[in-house]
Amino acid sequence: MVVSVLEEMRIRSLGVIDDAVVELSPGFTAVTGETGAGKTMVVTSLGLLLGGRADPALVRIGAKSAVVEGRIAVPPGAPAALRAEDAGAECEDGTLLISRTVSAEGRSRAHVGGRAVPVGVLSELADELVAVHGQTDQQGLLRPARQREALDRYAGQAVVKPLERYTAAYRRLRAVASELETLTTRARERAQEADLLRFGLDEIAAVEPRAGEDVELAAEAERLGHAEALASAASLAHVALAGNPEDPADVDAATLVAGAGRALESVRSHDPALASLADRVGELAILLGDVAGELAGYADLLDADPRRLAAVEERRAALTGLTRKYGQDITQVLAWAEEGAARLTELDGDDDRIGELAEERDVLRGELSELARALTDARTEAAERFAGAVTRELASLAMPHARVSFAIRQTEDPEGVEVGGRTVAYGPQGVDEVELLLAPHPGAPPRPIAKGASGGELSRVMLAVEVVFAGTDPVPTYLFDEVDAGVGGRAAVEIGRRLAKLAKTAQVVVVTHLPQVAAFADRQLLVEKTNDGSVTRSGVTVLEGEDRVRELSRMLAGQEDSQTARAHAEELLAAARADA
Repeated sequence: MVVSVLEEMRIRSLGVIDDAVVELSPGFTAVTGETGAGKTMVVTSLGLLLGGRADPALVRIGAKSAVVEGRIAVPPGAPAALRAEDAGAECEDGTLLISRTVSAEGRSRAHVGGRAVPVGVLSELADELVAVHGQTDQQGLLRPARQREALDRYAGQAVVKPLERYTAAYRRLRAVASELETLTTRARERAQEADLLRFGLDEIAAVEPRAGEDVELAAEAERLGHAEALASAASLAHVALAGNPEDPADVDAATLVAGAGRALESVRSHDPALASLADRVGELAILLGDVAGELAGYADLLDADPRRLAAVEERRAALTGLTRKYGQDITQVLAWAEEGAARLTELDGDDDRIGELAEERDVLRGELSELARALTDARTEAAERFAGAVTRELASLAMPHARVSFAIRQTEDPEGVEVGGRTVAYGPQGVDEVELLLAPHPGAPPRPIAKGASGGELSRVMLAVEVVFAGTDPVPTYLFDEVDAGVGGRAAVEIGRRLAKLAKTAQVVVVTHLPQVAAFADRQLLVEKTNDGSVTRSGVTVLEGEDRVRELSRMLAGQEDSQTARAHAEELLAAARADA
């Protein structure tokens, strides 16, 4: 099923094209026309939409700029739609609008979904939307990374299952290696931190502070430092309350309160209010007695020994040494000690953790080695099947002696994993470097397909590849230019048949001069040029019925009204429909 469709392109002031609209549809579309009419401008226009190089020479003479606009149907959630949304573009009703403007001075602007974007965004969208195969512009499967991805999809479950396990193990290995590196590179810092913690904990343990001890000692120091004043005040207060036994004439508070109590007691029965006051005076007498007693004993209990004061100050100094380093008070010092002990346990456990991680890393590397070998074996088997299928396709595309193969290589790396007795580099997709090779004729060494074929041959090779990969490659639209260069007759018919086969699973647009190819198209577009003596314009027309027969006749014989050519054209169309 086609997930995205290039529906329309509008081309203005580009080369020989003044203003033309190219209406495309799902399936196979053939673009035809006389030499020089501007068929190649269709390919060039699409190249601009895909982020290709902007050449100011493409701008039509007399125009300020050339503009190419494209309308693409993109379902929500498709990779292209998500990338466009990331760039700030909007897809309205599943339609993505793309435009590229090239000024005569060479400036270039790109817009996606009504939003100006860097031209590089168009190139990223191209990876998900269109594969171009032409004389001068090749994309998609020419990239080794894309070749590996396509080969993996072609291989199916034989690669999918071990690749899933390999990817999971690879990610875990990366995480383990990262943590191990962090712990190892920070070993000196951790050792320094542990030494500082041990020193602090030993210092606190040597003092053995108690929670709240600093507050208690501060109060005791204050009392001991003023012992004489406290004893004198207590003695004076006691005499004032209880009297001086050496001076019988001294009147004290206790004697006065006792006299007040006796005066009230004799008349309390006459008035409840006064009785209440008498009770309170009695309570006051009791309270005075208690306070006087405590004041009498206070001086005896007061420790005015200078040695005790010195001991208290010494202890306070030790505690102050801790609070200067580890907290504002002893409570915070003890909290620091608790946290420090936990952190020291963690640091001391890092050595054990390093050992555990190193062991897990070795196990994962061994697992990766086995899975990488399985991936290589599965890819090698699939590559052999693929090479045979493409080679058979090429035999029908006028390349009977061409041979296609895959080079599956690994790069030695002392930091890699061991596979087949070699230590090789590895990545998220395994250890294999995959490259598609072509030997165009017997005796020719296999070379990368981009270097092993001419432009026309390359388009045919890519057609054969795309046909074999049909349904496995995610690019929904293919554009072939000069795919039929240098061929004719039966080979041309086979090219048309294979393009039609590819169009069953993708949108295919072909620029062709062969009627045998155009006859297989679901839709045929004619690019024709008119000249009014001053301005050259090209128009693009959808051909149907009689118009299509006339164009095929022209392509066959150079004459639109030749009865023989018309008969042959109708025969081609009938054969193509029957083949479908």
